[in-house]
Amino acid sequence: MAQITAEAVKQLRDRTGMQMMKCKAALTEAGGDLDRAVEILRKQNKEAQDKSASRATGEGRIGVFLDPARQVGGIVEVLCETAPVAKNELFIKLANDLARQVASEGATTPEQLLGQKFVGDPKRTVNERVGEVVGLMRENIKPARMARLTGLLGDYVHHDGSVGVLLQVEGQHREDPRQVLRDVCMHIAARSPKAALREHLTPDVIAKEKEIARAQLAADPKSQDKPAQILEKILEGKLKAWYQDNVLHDQLFVKDDTRTVGDLLQASGLKLVKFIRYKVGEQG
Repeated sequence: MAQITAEAVKQLRDRTGMQMMKCKAALTEAGGDLDRAVEILRKQNKEAQDKSASRATGEGRIGVFLDPARQVGGIVEVLCETAPVAKNELFIKLANDLARQVASEGATTPEQLLGQKFVGDPKRTVNERVGEVVGLMRENIKPARMARLTGLLGDYVHHDGSVGVLLQVEGQHREDPRQVLRDVCMHIAARSPKAALREHLTPDVIAKEKEIARAQLAADPKSQDKPAQILEKILEGKLKAWYQDNVLHDQLFVKDDTRTVGDLLQASGLKLVKFIRYKVGEQG
């Protein structure tokens, strides 16, 4: 039997991230062959993934990555089974790695993402990178949603990883825009707008809100004797108030309610393009 040295175990651990005892056992099974030991660990990780794949994933984390030089960013929701794993440094690192992967390669589905070569180590697939953490954590871990944006971007992830935001703007900014973009991302995380701009709302959504407002007017005894043109103005006012609650551009900025988010960005020479807001477990 080949003698397994501490240096060989360390090399395997550095290469795979697995625990010392698992690395030693894999090297022993492989007769000291480092490459074979890597394959043994990958097989074990895949078996752990297959075994846990049917278990419910009610916890997780949002990962975000920005590359300002390339003006590209990625956001991803990664799910797991328990809160302690969601808070684990290995899981946090995985979420950030997957966000970087999305920014770099532009995956749009979990299947597409998992099948890609991992940008951090092209010798492995993304699925194998996930499998490493599954092998260590012994939980079902999987990417759920992901998106990629390009251009002038801002980002924010809440301290517990439960909410993340990726924001795209455009314009000729007059100063370093990073702080104002971060502030707007924090606003999005807190206020959860339905759309960036009014024109991003579907006609069905607007029609439904008008229907609700008309029903409220019809049920209000004070409105019964008002002329049609007055009722129309009241209806417009109700719709404007709804926009202010639900459209990012029209919302009052959480740090300064004397101006809207649109006003804040305009003062910096910027205007909204779009945003993506993910909250763990909240689809759509």
